[in-house]
Amino acid sequence: MKRTAWLQETRMLRFEEALDAWTEKRLTQEEAARLLGVCARTFRRYVDRYGVQERPGDGGLARPGAEAAVDGRPYDRQRVDSTVANTSALR
Repeated sequence: MKRTAWLQETRMLRFEEALDAWTEKRLTQEEAARLLGVCARTFRRYVDRYGVQERPGDGGLARPGAEAAVDGRPYDRQRVDSTVANTSALR
């Protein structure tokens, strides 16, 4: 086995172990990320990339692409108006 293939396989095994510990609530995202040598945001990207939607019991926070019934439309179809005129009312 070539070195690059071995490294990738090793990284994937470490990620799967960290992911299992995170889904079983033995680790936080920060702790799992630290085990992998990446930041917490990168760990979340890995989780999203490999198809894990949420940890059981986390309350199902809305994510882009998820069905959120705020106004009856999917989350990614909701209108977000962040124009300068709209933000002036916040001052």
